[in-house]
Amino acid sequence: MPVITVDLHSIATEQKKALIKNLTKTAVEVTNIPAEKFTILINELDSTNIGIGGLTLAEIKAAQAR
Repeated sequence: MPVITVDLHSIATEQKKALIKNLTKTAVEVTNIPAEKFTILINELDSTNIGIGGLTLAEIKAAQAR
């Protein structure tokens, strides 16, 4: 069984559904493996657990909101 794992910040349930649907569709097209064989895992990371350029994602978002 192929497994596709995605690590990202928190997203809405509808976005997760769309991501799962589209990842599966693309994987099927590329590999010719049936959709029911794919498992999609979404690991949501808190924005304080993601660092970019020495800052947490939370800090970056806060600075952009100003």
